[in-house]
Parts: sequence; C-alpha cells; structure tokens
Amino acid sequence: MTERLLQFIWQFQHFNTANLETSGGETILIITPGQFNTNQGPDFLNAKIRIGTTTWAGNIELHLKTSDWERHHHQHDRNYANVILHVVWENDREEGELPLLELQTHVSNMLLHRYADLMNSSAFIPCENSINSLSGIAWEGWKDRLMAERLLRKTAAVEECLRQSNFHWEEVTWWLLARNFGTKVNADAFEALARSIPPLILGRHRHRFQQLEALLFGQAGFLENEFTDDYPSLLKKEYRFLCNKYGLHPIKLPMHFLRMRPGNFPTIRLAQLAMLLHPSDHLFSVIRNIVTIGDIRNWLNVTANDYWHYHYRFDEPSAYREKRLGTTMTDNIIINTIAPLLFAYGHHYTEIKFKERALDWLEQAAAEHNRITAGFETLAIANKTARDSQALLELKNEYCNQRRCLDCVVGNKLLKRE
Repeated sequence: MTERLLQFIWQFQHFNTANLETSGGETILIITPGQFNTNQGPDFLNAKIRIGTTTWAGNIELHLKTSDWERHHHQHDRNYANVILHVVWENDREEGELPLLELQTHVSNMLLHRYADLMNSSAFIPCENSINSLSGIAWEGWKDRLMAERLLRKTAAVEECLRQSNFHWEEVTWWLLARNFGTKVNADAFEALARSIPPLILGRHRHRFQQLEALLFGQAGFLENEFTDDYPSLLKKEYRFLCNKYGLHPIKLPMHFLRMRPGNFPTIRLAQLAMLLHPSDHLFSVIRNIVTIGDIRNWLNVTANDYWHYHYRFDEPSAYREKRLGTTMTDNIIINTIAPLLFAYGHHYTEIKFKERALDWLEQAAAEHNRITAGFETLAIANKTARDSQALLELKNEYCNQRRCLDCVVGNKLLKRE
C-alpha cells in the first residue's frame, strides 16, 4: 500500500456508504471527494461530506496511518486548518480532533491484488495481457496526451539551453541540430563541438566551404594527424589559420566509430552537417519559416562533398558511394530536433500556429522502429506515424518503466474495473 494508491482509491473507489462510519461511529456520506491537489497542502480540495445530519465543506487529507498527521507536522501548518476529514488506511492511535475514516475494511481485495500484480510484473509492460481492453477512441486521446507531455518535457530542455545562451534561438538550434547529427553514440561530443564554435564564426565562413569543414573537423580533433591525401592536408592548413585567428581549442570529448554502421561515422555526419550549414543563413529562421514537412525534408536533403564519396575516414579510400543524408536520419532530425524546437518556440511566445505545425509534422513523419515500438507492435498497438512512436516511447519510459499505472489511462481502467 502506498499513499498514491490511497489517493487513487479515494478518488475512484465506489464506497458502500451504508456501511461507512467514522472512527467515532457516526455515519458518513461522501457527497464529493474533492479535486486532487498537486501543490502543497491537503490531498483533496473543495470536498463535501455529510456526517450524521451535518454537511461539511472543506479539504480532505489522506495518510497511510493516523499517526502520520503529527509525523508530518500538519498540526502546526495553517494549510491544513480547513481539513474536514482525515482518511487513513490504518487507524493506529486513539481518536483525535478531526473526523477520521479508516478505509482498509471498505476496499476490495481484488483491487489490491490487481495493483500488486501490476507493480510486480516482469513483462514488457505491467498490463501486457490487458492493454487491448482500452477502446480505440480512448487510445487516441491517451496518445495525444502522451505526445503533449513528451513535447513539454523537450520544451523544458530547450528553455534550459535558451537560458544558457541568453535566449539566442539561433545558437540553441545550432547546438541541438549538431547533437542530433551525432546520433546517440556521439551526441555529447557533437553538442560540445557546436558549443565551441559560435554561430557568428560559422556565419563568417559558411560561404567558404573548405573553411567551414576545417572548423568542424578541426574542433572535433580529426585534423591532428599527418595526411597523405591532399584534401585533409588542406583542411588542416585552413584550421591552423582559423584556430589562431579565433583562439579555438579542439573539444576534449572523443568521437566514437566502434559498433556503428559506416554511414553513421562521425566523419560522415560532420561532412553532411557542413553541407547543411553551407547555404543556410540562419538555421532557426529557416525552420520557423518553413510550412510543410516536404520543404523541411528538401532542406535536409544534403550530400557530403565529393571527397566523402570515396572515403568514410580521412586517408582511407573506399568504394564509391554518395554520402546522402537518408530518409530515416532526416525524419529522426525532424522528430527529435526540429519539431520540438518549433513547438518550444510556439510555447515560449504563445504562438499556437507553431505548436500545431510541429504536431502536424510529427503526424506526417514516418514512425520510429526500435526495441520499444517493436514490443508494443507485438501487442497489436498501432505504430504508423511519429506521433504514435513518440507517444509509445513516452508511455514505456515515463509510465510503464516507472510503474506509474495509477497515472496511466490503461492502468486506471484496469484498476477501476468491477
């Protein structure tokens, strides 16, 4: 038994009011249990009860044990002055001043067993055998809420970056876009690289492509060797000049190549990132002004320069292959960087059109396919668009893994079921 479960029981359980009595033996009728309070103070606000012939209006506090009232020092807290009922699971002391209701004899053992089964489940998700009991309409509403929660969490991360950059949207876009290009393995290193090169310096050299690549590869630490190929030798020369001019220092974080496909090598991603920066005057302005997801995809449709058609690493020739940013990576960038940035912008400035555009792009982007989405697909849960996959990731990571079944629409349905 937990206090969160006790709150759930109070909010949703249908008590047999004919057998409900206070610890003083008076009959009690719950007219309304009140609204759950997420802030400091009593658990439920604006409740209404009838004890005997008297109707009371005020707040209700819930505890596992009666003694928790004093243990939490509520007797000295003015926030609890308007409490009209103390609801506990177990009454472990003599009667106090407040009307007291003990619940353990009024709650179905079936509910407690269901809750225990969910908490102790070792399955992919706790409700694996019952998840399809939720109707299609309810699922759609739940996915919308999950998607909104995920975007709001990402918005908080964007706003933290904004505070660090003195609310410079272009700089934050550069940081987060670079991080996405680093993929999961090199995300931190790519973000550190982006933070080491201010957008002002990028803007000065974006038209001179070799200098732009020299900045990226030099700061990544890829130009410190002696080369036999002419191209990396030229980049090294350019980087030395730029390094002295701006007082730059390569980042300390390593770039990893192991256990990844060659197309995801950090050298290839840096070359593609340079090609994206080359014609773009202001990254965030481009994102803000684009309306359709097709135009976003066209903007991201970049190919690394000719040298990389024959290489994956400097001085290591390979068979010819164009190093184009693929559709999977393009949608990954839309899902994880561009849509959240636009949503955060709309949230920050209360511009609903940008939030709706971000949501539309997620509805149109292809669904992600990974271990988590595959697990839901085996349970016949639809995963057709990025909206679906993002909602399922949020559900698994923020609810199922945390055993937040009491806060989940599916868990609520299962526990409230007769």
